[in-house]
Amino acid sequence: MTVLTLPATLTQVQAPEVLGRLGTAARAAEGGVTVDASALARFDSSALAVLLDLRRDAGRAGRGFAIQGMPAPLANLAHLYGVDELLGVDAIEGKP
Repeated sequence: MTVLTLPATLTQVQAPEVLGRLGTAARAAEGGVTVDASALARFDSSALAVLLDLRRDAGRAGRGFAIQGMPAPLANLAHLYGVDELLGVDAIEGKP
């Protein structure tokens, strides 16, 4: 299992670099991929796009994918955009 860690800030400004770096690591991973989102403090919907791309990369390689430590606001944003089931998360503070 490979653990990839998201940075504290992940907005559209950081997304290309983060996706490039973590995408490379996800494609090179042996076994499943777990993304640790617990450090996220400042983010926008680009964080969801990064997670979806990482999930897709893991799936293409036949690897499992999981997210740990997702902040409640990001989980709720995933629900709002309808991607919570794709990412395997539940809205934490109640579904909007």
